[in-house]
Amino acid sequence: MLAAADGRLYPGSRRCLQGAAAAAQKGEERLRKFRELHMKRNEARKLNHQEVVEEDKRLKLPANWEAKKARLEWELKVEEKKKECAARGEDYERVKLLEISAEDAERWERKKKRKNPDLGFSDYAAAQLRQYQRLTRQIKPDLEQYEKLKEQYGEALYPTSDSLLHGTHVPSREGVDRMVADLEKQIEKREKYSRRRPYNDDADIDYINERNAKFNKKAERFYGKYTAEIKQNLERGTAV
Repeated sequence: MLAAADGRLYPGSRRCLQGAAAAAQKGEERLRKFRELHMKRNEARKLNHQEVVEEDKRLKLPANWEAKKARLEWELKVEEKKKECAARGEDYERVKLLEISAEDAERWERKKKRKNPDLGFSDYAAAQLRQYQRLTRQIKPDLEQYEKLKEQYGEALYPTSDSLLHGTHVPSREGVDRMVADLEKQIEKREKYSRRRPYNDDADIDYINERNAKFNKKAERFYGKYTAEIKQNLERGTAV
């Protein structure tokens, strides 16, 4: 660096100092950008690692975990709502119905009507219960006759463990007709069910058990017309 005796810098020296300052400023700017890129890379690496860990946790959860989680959250909200209603002295069911819109109520009613409660045969007790519920839904009570009986018998209309009912009730003609019509309807419906075919003593025995008999009948139904001549030849003993 060149300077005069009075301390002033030569023009060339001043340009060198300005170039060195610009270079130093540019280097600092590059270092700052490098540090920012380094920090962003570390942050991205950290976020990627967190996502990988979360995805691994989700994959290890059951398939219906999201539905279970939503169900549990809904149950917690319901419990909190019940506690709030109890604290205010309100009925939760009434408050819940007030929050349901008319469109939602109509949609749920339509869905309930479309739903088929009969899920098929599971056991005889369940089938008997379904039939009982179906028959009781068909009952149309006669309120006028009920009021007449109530006036006639009074408290005796409601029997207790000490009541003697045998021979005290005479059914009406209309009630007997309804019972007969319902029984005939049940018999007609029962006749449409598939029943076990009776055993034919004159039929050829070409099976070893019941399962084999069913298989032979199925094979005869599909291939009988193609094998009829071969079967006849085997029976006559003229098969080649």
